[in-house]
Amino acid sequence: MIGRLSGTLIAKQPPLLLLDVGGVGYEIEAPMSTFFKLPAVGTAVVLQTHLVVREDAHLLFGFATQIEKNLFREIIKISGIGPKLALAILSGIGVEDFWAAVRAAETGRLVKLPGIGKKTAERIVIELRDKAGAGGPGDLGMLTSSGVTIPASPLSEARAALESLGYKPPEAQKLTDAIHKEGMSTDQIIREALKRAVR
Repeated sequence: MIGRLSGTLIAKQPPLLLLDVGGVGYEIEAPMSTFFKLPAVGTAVVLQTHLVVREDAHLLFGFATQIEKNLFREIIKISGIGPKLALAILSGIGVEDFWAAVRAAETGRLVKLPGIGKKTAERIVIELRDKAGAGGPGDLGMLTSSGVTIPASPLSEARAALESLGYKPPEAQKLTDAIHKEGMSTDQIIREALKRAVR
């Protein structure tokens, strides 16, 4: 199982990206939530990955954070939902918003996602409600590149994303601490931190 790849981003054309790892080019499919966090082509990047083996193909899926990967794996366990649809779900709704919808049994919110009908939305809620907790399996933490588990939160996710963009850990922490407010989503923290960085 290929669980993580670190290399140079060669190309990105949603939903595909090409990652050079030691001279080998890996074609990886990723959700838009990950594409938003990708650095420029030619830059080093670390992706959490999930390999799907089929009779006719080996498909590699990549994620900017362990939390996204965890949710992807939970979604594809549901009958009738394959990897492609799981990517569409992750592209259409944030991890926190997804779990909030599951906890509240908001099937109407899920139906708005591409490829999700009423029955599928109901199945998602039924099968994942017990795992939703305060924020889904992601609450167990995310893995840093050193393999150390840290609490999963929008703030820690934002810092990890900034580090993947090339910022050193102290810089990422300084930027996020300066703008972080309670209730901000990961994307909001990243956007505001990047605005501050280029001032």
